[in-house]
Amino acid sequence: MRVYRFKKLRLYLIPVAMLMGSFVFGTAKSKSISKKVAIAATAPAKISDKNALLYDSLQLFDLGLSKAAFEFALTGYNSLIESGKIQKDNILTIIDFSLPSSKKRLFVIDLVSGQLLFNTFVSHGKNSGTVIATRFSNAFNSLKSSLGFYTTAGTYQGKHGYSLRLEGQEAGINDNAYNRGIVIHSADYVNENRANQKGFIGRSQGCPAIPESLKRPIIETIRDGSCLFVYSPDRFYAAHSKLLNPTIS
Repeated sequence: MRVYRFKKLRLYLIPVAMLMGSFVFGTAKSKSISKKVAIAATAPAKISDKNALLYDSLQLFDLGLSKAAFEFALTGYNSLIESGKIQKDNILTIIDFSLPSSKKRLFVIDLVSGQLLFNTFVSHGKNSGTVIATRFSNAFNSLKSSLGFYTTAGTYQGKHGYSLRLEGQEAGINDNAYNRGIVIHSADYVNENRANQKGFIGRSQGCPAIPESLKRPIIETIRDGSCLFVYSPDRFYAAHSKLLNPTIS
């Protein structure tokens, strides 16, 4: 497990309304993030130093996390906070499918302490692509990953051992996830040796599978009501996500 420790930060979380280049600015100064982060559209502007603080402090760019993924994640996170869907508001998990599966593309961030708790490998669905996930679906038996925002639910013991249920929060995009059995579980095909040898890790039936060695610490950290965002630079998703575009009816 890789844990990155920094001095405690006064975090300035700046949610971003990304589409059409609009940006949003907000500030979180305490553990009551849900009460402090506001959403307000502004004219297109350069990314401010405040918004870059956490992204830059944790060296997320150097680790490969897309800034768009980070900013989208903050935007949807704030929407879910506003609607009361998040109970564990200090944890934000981002899966960046703009990266190949040979890269560590799962990021678990503690927004209060300013720590990157985990950065590791994660699988995508068999029918979403080989090296990079480019095809997504909300359909049963599609064997594809689903993009968008989820909240974590409870744990259970399944065929993959200790696993975490996910609840998709976006109608028509990932709201079938729970009934499809899209969960976080571990798999022996998700490992660095395989990534180095083949250039990609194994694929799942649509679940974000993680390394066996990190299964329990990751699941214990994010379970029971935290926000998970699965990102890809997918135009259909960007145009149809109501969490990113609140004006969509």
